[in-house]
Amino acid sequence: MPPMNQAAVTVSGIGTLSALGNDPEETASAIEAGRAPFRPIGDLLGGDSPFADAPGAWIEPRSLLARRRYGPATNLCLQVARQAVADAGLDGDSLREAVVIVGSSRGNCAGWLDPWPGRRAIPLMHASNSMHSEMAAAVTIELGIRGPYHVLANGCSSGLDAVGFGWSMVRSGMAPRAIVIGADLPLVPHVLQGYRDSTVLTTNGLRDPYSPETTGFVPGEAGAALVLEGDADRRLGSSYGAVTGYWSNSDAGHPLGVPEDGAGVADCLRMALDAVSALEEKPVAAVCPHASGTALHGRGESSALRAVFQSAAPLSLHLLKPLTGHTVGASGALETAILLHFMRRGKLPPNLPGLTGPGAPFALPDSLIPWDGGPVLKISSGMGGHNAVVCLGGVGR
Repeated sequence: MPPMNQAAVTVSGIGTLSALGNDPEETASAIEAGRAPFRPIGDLLGGDSPFADAPGAWIEPRSLLARRRYGPATNLCLQVARQAVADAGLDGDSLREAVVIVGSSRGNCAGWLDPWPGRRAIPLMHASNSMHSEMAAAVTIELGIRGPYHVLANGCSSGLDAVGFGWSMVRSGMAPRAIVIGADLPLVPHVLQGYRDSTVLTTNGLRDPYSPETTGFVPGEAGAALVLEGDADRRLGSSYGAVTGYWSNSDAGHPLGVPEDGAGVADCLRMALDAVSALEEKPVAAVCPHASGTALHGRGESSALRAVFQSAAPLSLHLLKPLTGHTVGASGALETAILLHFMRRGKLPPNLPGLTGPGAPFALPDSLIPWDGGPVLKISSGMGGHNAVVCLGGVGR
């Protein structure tokens, strides 16, 4: 995607649900405290599971996702969408013309490929429950939204792409507001086996994405929703900040791997920096990289960061997957929501202590640090070589 003239779109509401907590405040508190939500997956799937000893992070109580009419991932989307809409103070006519965009890597596989424990499905709804589009359709049905809905499945970049597409639609005037959602429930046997067969699932449990000892990612469940609005002044006092730009490209390399030099990520970052430098008075304040935990991605993304920021002043990185788990298609939306929650308070989130960095000029602070108001870049990458970058900032532009 070529550089565009960027414009701010306000984020007026967020909602999150993950192993760290059932709303943004609980999630932020867990991150500040460095609480690890990881347990043996056998605690969820049973001791006879082939993944019993592998670490994972999941949402509790499970009953939140077990309602009968919709599939588990759809129930997750409804939970976070309702949080975000209430947070933004929207209802009735203000929702009617919104657009709904859902990003998910695995969609409604959970509860379809494998039964969802404790959920008694309605046979009449089986066809709907197996459709990934149900995740977005249900949000329009339950919230009375008459605007269009779309579902993106760009692997692990799906959630960030949803944010980017929502920004684009609101910025262009196609919709007055967008509800963007990232959601994934990867802790089901068929999905986990696919990750294991593809050698991207951790074998040693290390949550240090740029370490030479990393062997793969630690999977987690999550959903996140953001309300994006074009009228930046309407709720200026309560807004979280703004999405100020979106860029994406492809590696055109390999169905699974990432180029060792991270050239695609580097090119996407350069597009972002070209636009940011032309519009922003302050330099980039921080970067939240994808940092999935696979060894190949760690090498590629580290190379890209060093290539793009080689002459920059010290720059803080904020690696959130060591705290949340890799929530695959939900991760971009979840990490964006987490960043905005902290930025609203004038802060940037801490890293897990002791993480390996990609080298100079990057710092990985392990405690809360002040945010100086400069642009914050969020990166996501999807299997198959899709890269996305979103820029976040304040609303006073």
